[in-house]
Amino acid sequence: MEIKQSGSQPSGKGPAEWFTGSVRIDPLFPAVDPSRVSAALVTFEPGSRTAWHTHPLGQRLVVTSGCGWVQCSGGPKREIRAGDVVVCPPGEKHWHGATATTSMSHIAIQEALDGKVVDWLEKVTDEEYLTVPSN
Repeated sequence: MEIKQSGSQPSGKGPAEWFTGSVRIDPLFPAVDPSRVSAALVTFEPGSRTAWHTHPLGQRLVVTSGCGWVQCSGGPKREIRAGDVVVCPPGEKHWHGATATTSMSHIAIQEALDGKVVDWLEKVTDEEYLTVPSN
């Protein structure tokens, strides 16, 4: 058994090429053979978000605090809150982040396929980000 003590792994900033705004990434656990699953706690300040992206084996988001938005390509932008679980199927183009006025944190869980967990695409435009959500 291994215990990763809280605070024992350094936080990182979400890279500007993949995120808009202030985003902090706290690693929870890496994929260690034979497992392919990794997870991180991601915190988005108001107005911040991911770029559009896909995951070869999908992703699960467990919202731990705040209120945010998520959108699949071609679908409506939807509100997510603490306690919600978002299931993103393999290859589905999507983005997620905070609302314009509230922060949001989620645990992101994903599996690697041939060592790859994500394919980053273009940034979400301000127009896309600011459209009215529907639930």
